[in-house]
Amino acid sequence: MKVILLQDVKKQGKKDDIIEVSDGYAKNFLIKNKLAVPASSKAKELLQDQKDNRAKEEEIFINECNKIKDKLLKENIIFTVKVGAQDKVFGNVSIKQLNSKLQDLGYKIDKKCIHINSPIDTLGTTEVEIELHKKVKFNIKVTLKK
Repeated sequence: MKVILLQDVKKQGKKDDIIEVSDGYAKNFLIKNKLAVPASSKAKELLQDQKDNRAKEEEIFINECNKIKDKLLKENIIFTVKVGAQDKVFGNVSIKQLNSKLQDLGYKIDKKCIHINSPIDTLGTTEVEIELHKKVKFNIKVTLKK
């Protein structure tokens, strides 16, 4: 029996896959637990419509991410920090502080999207990677001043 998976099923397939399984397994486990539906022509059409809708939504999201990227590339994020002898910075700038500063500037970016490769603990400009989507990665400039 052919079924369309509604969720990922271990050792069977991923969501939206059309797989061939035994009738008993399909009826007594997959369909009963709402993990799959029978692969009828109507169900295949609905599946294709859902895939198309998801692709359109993802494309819209990528466009929005690119707009944010274009605006952020023009920005220079500046932090004023306390320094000690020989211009040694006390502490460093964390992802949380950077995210807070971006939100103050009007950018709503999840802190999980910000990747700091090395601690921001020296005066001057440092590049920080931001990944809004798998296809939208870029570096912003973060400057530390006295």
